Amino acid sequence: MFDIHIIESGYIMADGGAMFGAIPKRAWQRKYPSDEENLCPLSMRCVLVVSKSKKILIDTGMGDKHVEKMSYYRPHNLVDINTALEELGFTASEITDVVLTHLHFDHCGYATRKNIDNQIIPSFPNAKYWLSRKQWETAMHPSRLEADSILLENILPIKESGQLNLLDTDSFLYDGFSLRLFDGHTAGQLVAYINTEDGIQTFPGDLIPTAAHVSLEWISAYDISAITSVKEKLRFLAEAEKENYTIIYCHDATTPKSRIKRLNDNFKASFII
Repeated sequence: MFDIHIIESGYIMADGGAMFGAIPKRAWQRKYPSDEENLCPLSMRCVLVVSKSKKILIDTGMGDKHVEKMSYYRPHNLVDINTALEELGFTASEITDVVLTHLHFDHCGYATRKNIDNQIIPSFPNAKYWLSRKQWETAMHPSRLEADSILLENILPIKESGQLNLLDTDSFLYDGFSLRLFDGHTAGQLVAYINTEDGIQTFPGDLIPTAAHVSLEWISAYDISAITSVKEKLRFLAEAEKENYTIIYCHDATTPKSRIKRLNDNFKASFII
């Protein structure tokens, strides 16, 4: 059994049309807030998973290395992961594992940091870092659609330190903690499944970034393959609804968690926690 701690690492703003793709604004604005410039606030939510022997961090947020470069997204209220861990009673050196769902800048920025000599090093010196091989290959040879979102400073120092572990298939890392691969948003995104006293909790990353995206057709324009996203969401949500999983949303600024309810041939977020 694991305990779960939510870490709010800060916020960015993303265009509503990009977040909801072909869904008209008059539909999505009923489910998700935006400002007068059509910008939606997005959390960069991370999860700390704790057992007696393991302290697993899932995603690390944007970090502070590229704030100016990514100013288009208006990053704000950024939280140093070290500070967040200390508030929970832990330190970076105690982290045993870091799961990077994928390598877009808003999910892995604090995987590395600058030291006093301005060198970029892994933020968690004693951790095994977990990433899918597909995502590593995407980082090495990004398409035009993802090139601006993947910053090699967030991953190369981890590879060079020998801390990076690449997954080719769905994997049970530890008793009660597993990772599965899903495509659509990007190749080989990892989804975490965590056994807790309240049942299985999942962290699907950008497979389902907000509660509004639970509906199968609500696909972000950031996804590299919309039709693949629909198929992968169906695969994930059918099991989540059947098994009564809790979903932790990485980007939903107002709804951190929910369960899922089937709605005819579709799904909706339900039993908001």
